[in-house]
Formats: sequence, structure tokens, C-alpha cells
Amino acid sequence: MNQVLKDALEDNPIIVAIKDDAGLQKCKESESRIIFILYGDLLNIADIVDQVKAAGKIAFVHIDLIQGLHSNEIAVDYIKKHTKVDGVISTKAPLITRAKELGLYTVMRFFMLDSMAFANMERQIKNAKPDVIEILPALMPKIIRKTCAMTSRPVIAGGLVSDKEDVMACLDAGATCISSTNTDVWFL
Repeated sequence: MNQVLKDALEDNPIIVAIKDDAGLQKCKESESRIIFILYGDLLNIADIVDQVKAAGKIAFVHIDLIQGLHSNEIAVDYIKKHTKVDGVISTKAPLITRAKELGLYTVMRFFMLDSMAFANMERQIKNAKPDVIEILPALMPKIIRKTCAMTSRPVIAGGLVSDKEDVMACLDAGATCISSTNTDVWFL
């Protein structure tokens, strides 16, 4: 993993995740160096990324959530060519692999719904080799511990984090940081 990304993950345990234009404006005030962009479409994603970059932040686009893009490798090529994005987030191993080939940072997102999802995660990490892993929902300290024990990659816990107690529980379980769309959490 690149030292810039590693330092940014370690500098602030809260990653700002934005889901609309109001969040885009508010994220500029946060101390977080990393911004997860969870919305947009083909027409506005370059502008959203430009605003995040102009604020001096590291921009990650959740490529699965960009309207107008299909979930195949060409979507990553499009984002790389038409934006100044630093990295991508995806639940799809081929998109993570392609992003790495293009020199982008990668966050592979996993939804922990059951034991089969957890078992599948290890195989996908070995195949796709993401820089960082994100598990959702965050409020599962036992799963965070197991995930951290399974991999040497940084682990982000996201989803349903609503207060300082949630943040501390995730960090105590071994997460490197948490991601949240909750603006109250951004400024803890």
C-alpha cells in the first residue's frame, strides 16, 4: 500500500462518506483527509471529485453507486480517464483488480450478512488484493476482530455508526478507521 494512503488512514480514524451535495459541501470542513463519494452520475462525478480534490482531500468513488456506469471493468477505465479520483470502492473483485492495474487505490467493501459472506471474503481478498477492506455493518466487534486477524490489510468499519461509543467500539475491535455518512460523527 502507498505510504500516502497509509498515513491518511492513520491520521484520522473517521472517513467522511458523502451521499449528496449537502454532504459534499460539509465534508470540506472536516479534518478527515479521505472522502468516500457514494453518489453521482456520468454527468457530475468529475465535478464532485474536483470539489473534493480542491479541498485538499483524497477522493474515493464508490464505483458501484455511480448512475450510468455498468458494473464491469470499463467503468473503472471511465472513472480514471474522466476524473481526478485517487481510488475506487467496490464490492466486485474484477473492478478492484482493474483499478489496481490502473494505479488507483482500492477499497473492497463486504456486507457481512452471514457466515457464508465471511467465508467468501477471505477468498475474494486473496484474488483481488485490495489495498483496504471495508466491512458493513460496523457494529459487529467480533467480526471486525476476525477480519483483522485474517488479513494484514487495514480494515474500515462502516454502516450504522452513530456516535462516539460506536466509533470507539470499532477501533477497539481493531478497525483502522470507520466510515460514516452521519455528519455528527464526522466532527467527533
